Amino acid sequence: MSLESDIKSIVESVGLMLYDTVITSEFGETIFRVSVKDPQNKGVSLDRCVEITHLISPLLDVTPPVSGEYRLEVGTPGIERKLTKLENFENSIGEKVSITSREKEKLKGTLTAVKGDELYLQIEGEEVVVPFSDVVKARTYFEW
Repeated sequence: MSLESDIKSIVESVGLMLYDTVITSEFGETIFRVSVKDPQNKGVSLDRCVEITHLISPLLDVTPPVSGEYRLEVGTPGIERKLTKLENFENSIGEKVSITSREKEKLKGTLTAVKGDELYLQIEGEEVVVPFSDVVKARTYFEW
C-alpha cells in the first residue's frame, strides 16, 4: 500500500474522506498538507482535524512523506479549492467550477457529472463536455 492509501484508510475510519495530500514549501519550511472533507459537506471541525493529526502522526513516524524535517498540517480544502485530480472533480459534482483549458479557454459553470475522463459542465443552460486531459487549471468557486 502507498502512504496516501494508508492515510485515506485512517481518514475514512473516522467517517471523513481524504481530499488530497500535498508537499509544499513556505518560508523555507517543508509542509505535508492533508486535506479532508465531510462526505455530506457538513464541514470538519478543528477538533476532528486534531484527531486525524494524532492518528496520522505515528504512521508518518514510520513512513515519512519526505526526507528531512517537515510539518504536518491537517485541514479542509475550503469552499474555493484547486481541482488537480479526477477524483477531486468527482467529489465536487454540483459545485461551481472555473476551468482553464489547454487552448487558454476559460469556462465557468456548474459541474454536473464526471464520466470516465470527461467533465460535464452546465454553462448558461447548455451542457459542455471537457476532457480532463485538456484541463490546465481548475478550481471551485463560490458566488458571494
